[in-house]
Amino acid sequence: MGNFVYKAKSFDLSGLKGISDETLAMHFKLYEGYVTNTNLLNEQLSELNRKEITAKEMPIFSELTRRLGFEYNGMVLHEWYFGNLKKGGGGDPDKNSAFYKAVEDGFDNFENWKKSFITIGKMRGVGWAATYQDPATGRLSNHWINLHETGNVAGFNPILIMDVWEHAFIRDYAPADRPKYIEAFFSHIDWAACNERLAKGGAARPAAV
Repeated sequence: MGNFVYKAKSFDLSGLKGISDETLAMHFKLYEGYVTNTNLLNEQLSELNRKEITAKEMPIFSELTRRLGFEYNGMVLHEWYFGNLKKGGGGDPDKNSAFYKAVEDGFDNFENWKKSFITIGKMRGVGWAATYQDPATGRLSNHWINLHETGNVAGFNPILIMDVWEHAFIRDYAPADRPKYIEAFFSHIDWAACNERLAKGGAARPAAV
């Protein structure tokens, strides 16, 4: 992995209502930091892997390896988050869409899914709300991801990702007003992206705009 360099992707999201351009600019910079650190850690680990890891080097190797999970997931989760937003999105998904039908199968109806997802987003603490698809059954379930690498379900496909770390909304809303940010997020969901992720069996890393 040390020879491969990730490049930060661009997302055209200016002009969203309820999520300011200033917040997005700050958020994009933070995302770019995850890309930079992922590349740096891969380079450092690649260098260490060129030789035998001695007892003296093991603590360094261990810390770099553990840190890679945080930085790498931070990079990818942000790409999925930005990738399921768009200007002029929101509303409810089409009742004949793949996402709507999958939600009905897993939660009985769309409102149950939405209530569950929003409630997870309102949980105390920083993290992510995520709708995942079980590749074995096709069923959807909602989850809380804590520090990027904690809470992801192994092998499940991400369909919808919402960042609820405070940096995602603190310039626009007070911490206690997180529900207003969640409402703004829902007004800009790109349901077509969710349907595409279902069709592909999960969220491919979005192409650059």
